[in-house]
Amino acid sequence: MPRLHVNIDHVATVRQARKERNPDPVAAAVICELAGANGITVHLREDRRHIQDRDVRILRQTVKTFLNLEIALTDEMVAIALELMPDAVCVVPENRLELTTEGGLDAAAAAERLAQVLPRLHDAGVTSSVFVDPLPEPIEACAKAGAHYVELHTGGYADARGAARESQLQRLETAARYAHELGLRVNAGHGLDYDNVQPVAALPYVEELNIGHAIVARAVLVGLDAAVREMQDRILGAGQGEG
Repeated sequence: MPRLHVNIDHVATVRQARKERNPDPVAAAVICELAGANGITVHLREDRRHIQDRDVRILRQTVKTFLNLEIALTDEMVAIALELMPDAVCVVPENRLELTTEGGLDAAAAAERLAQVLPRLHDAGVTSSVFVDPLPEPIEACAKAGAHYVELHTGGYADARGAARESQLQRLETAARYAHELGLRVNAGHGLDYDNVQPVAALPYVEELNIGHAIVARAVLVGLDAAVREMQDRILGAGQGEG
């Protein structure tokens, strides 16, 4: 079954709404790990709307499982990643007007830049991933650029209903199989929640699920420890045929 990496950006979103000290995303990361999360994901955005530089630096010292840092493909962010040395870097697109990441990176258009940046990460010992839509062209571009992983954008699946959702799930499966054929490893994330996660968790070759908003939203009602454990149970249930 895929590993669960908890994205704690929205813990910082709540903090930044009042510019207070709490809730502390570092403390949240510790609770997530103790509850069984396999890793922690944070997105250090260029506009610093939620996670701050200080958060990432302390997380690098604190996280005991696996720290995945999402960044835009800019000189500033690449330099920060090379300084902090997270376990993995996931390259994502950014639009300052968006509420959250709206789609995958146009890896074909960014191919030259990826081919410059990814080897620098690899030489430093950092695993690389690129967040892409489940389509052949960006997956091929990531393979050519030398990425270790693609993270498949699951937003289309999460937003769809009925037959359309089944079609989107098939699209994800086809993309995962194609990435595997090209020698890429596969992660997935965006919009996954307690009701829709199991079919994605059961897909072939998917090694990691990045889930944030659903867990933080659930934590408001039941606590973060319980929210993480409940999501882990759903993911593990996918391997036992639970629906």
